[in-house]
Amino acid sequence: MNIIETGIPDLVILEPKVFGDERGFFMESWNASRFKDAGLDLDFVQDNHSRSAKGVLRGLHFQNPNPQGKLVRVTSGRVWDVAVDIRRSSPHFGKWAGVELSAENKRMFWVPPGFAHGFVTLEDNTDFQYKCTTYYDPGSEHSLLWNDPELGIEWPVDGLELRLSEKDKVGKPLHAIEAFE
Repeated sequence: MNIIETGIPDLVILEPKVFGDERGFFMESWNASRFKDAGLDLDFVQDNHSRSAKGVLRGLHFQNPNPQGKLVRVTSGRVWDVAVDIRRSSPHFGKWAGVELSAENKRMFWVPPGFAHGFVTLEDNTDFQYKCTTYYDPGSEHSLLWNDPELGIEWPVDGLELRLSEKDKVGKPLHAIEAFE
């Protein structure tokens, strides 16, 4: 597994070893021992799977309290995936990193607790899967405004008809969220 640094500590892109031939491919998407050897000693309690049409923007979500770490990947289609450091004590507070995840590139993105997370789908029928370190808690869920000018996230949305949930349309700007200390 190849680990690519993002410039924000603990937030990494993972490229698994993929073995393929004319029949298809095989890869390990999770192996606790291998991830631990790579410095990611993780304990997952929940797996989630969403399917979205092109132009669906989900996020930027986080839980506080009960923060979740998420190992995310795409198994069909393509997304632009973003994580924002919302730990006030971090020198990277308010900084973001983004990566294209696709069925073709098979990359994964580790989003640790203390980050807001979201993505926009770039193709129809995009399947997005993620493992979580903490159970979903609707009472702890919050939305950071996806297009907050203070963040300056470079979303590749030109020409896309964006579709957002009501909660994502009314996300709070960075200065108004319940950030982590």
